[in-house]
Amino acid sequence: MSESLSKEQAKQLLDKFAEDTIRPMRSFKGFYLWMGFLGLVIAVFAFAYFIQLRDGLGVTAMRDYVSWGLYISNFVFFVATSLVGMLISAVLGLLNQKWVKPITRVSEVIALGFVLIAGLVIITDMGRPERFLNLFMHGRLQSPILWDVTVITTYTVISMLLFILPLLPDLAFIKNRMKDMPAWQYQLYNILSLGWIGTPEQYKLLHKSIRMLSIIIVPVALAIHTVTSWLFAATLRIGWDSTVFGPYFVSGAFVAGTAAVIIVMYVLRSSYKLQDYFTDYHFDMMGRLLVLVSLLYAYFNLNEFLVPAYKMKTGEAIHLHTLFHGAYAGLFWVVQIIGMGLPILFMIFKEGRKPNNLTFIASIVMVAAFLKRIIIVIPTLLHPHLPIQNVPDEFHHYFPTWIEMAVTTGTIAMALAIITILLKIFPVIPLWELAEEKGITEEFENHN
Repeated sequence: MSESLSKEQAKQLLDKFAEDTIRPMRSFKGFYLWMGFLGLVIAVFAFAYFIQLRDGLGVTAMRDYVSWGLYISNFVFFVATSLVGMLISAVLGLLNQKWVKPITRVSEVIALGFVLIAGLVIITDMGRPERFLNLFMHGRLQSPILWDVTVITTYTVISMLLFILPLLPDLAFIKNRMKDMPAWQYQLYNILSLGWIGTPEQYKLLHKSIRMLSIIIVPVALAIHTVTSWLFAATLRIGWDSTVFGPYFVSGAFVAGTAAVIIVMYVLRSSYKLQDYFTDYHFDMMGRLLVLVSLLYAYFNLNEFLVPAYKMKTGEAIHLHTLFHGAYAGLFWVVQIIGMGLPILFMIFKEGRKPNNLTFIASIVMVAAFLKRIIIVIPTLLHPHLPIQNVPDEFHHYFPTWIEMAVTTGTIAMALAIITILLKIFPVIPLWELAEEKGITEEFENHN
């Protein structure tokens, strides 16, 4: 126990931690309405996907030229956002940044929710989804697609372990503390806590396991988005044939993931009165982190467009003219200026890192991150090596149909539903880590 706290003070602090942690699991204000809305969106998704399965991918706007449309843009967005678990829990955790402790579980939940749906997003792009297993049974090592599936699966497993392992002490504590929990939830806690009793040996093994997973997940997470970038960069196509796509995609992933954590932090803080855990200081630090990763992303954006613009080869010139002042110029400049430039400028100042302002900025960054994936995919496909000629008019342009929009929105709703359910069933605040930080581990274990 900390020397600055008496036993009574330590007990009161632990009681406060427990009360604040259990409150979100007991409060259902707005929960059913939110889940009902997500359920409705998912129902529309199911109907739209049924039509796509029945009639084929012809119901989408994807054709011979734009064969990757909104679905692949959405896939890249999901993989990008899922990398935040590695950034917050692993990188900053290994760097012993103590301020991230209250945020780690939020980042792990977001990472898990998005990576679980990422595989489903790929399947929605397949005209014959039953052939998905062929990737595992008949995959070719020369194909980046096989590597992509492999690293996503590995990242999912590690993310699950990084989510579950730190929960062990908390589940053992809460199942004895929260007497009114449903029987199924008690049984779930009983199973997942793995007989935790809080011995020094268990804590030693837990710390060692978490550290080992934190180290392993770093190269796996970097691989997942690097390999995704290779799906583009390994193609001899104007706009994708770039050697910086690996770090370009990874830095963009950090931007999207950091913005997602800020938004969820704000929702939890506002809905469940968690200002003592997601403090103004935490928002300020997350704002600084978002500035850092956004500047890194801006650097790779500069490399991505400045080098081909300087050489201005014929094919590259057509592509860049389309982005800078052509059909996609409006979307391109909105993403670059409103989605990246202005947020960096505002977040440099402390006022821009206040909770309300930062959440608004993070929401804009999140939307821009999704639109950025569309810019990466669509304009390049509309400029193949051969001219688009002697084909129907709809082959010359691309705009997603309502089927694609419904399916894409449905996958986002599924990820949000997973995140909502996980944050409702499991404690949002990492209790035992806060207890360690405050020096009240003994009191924490005595209440198990």
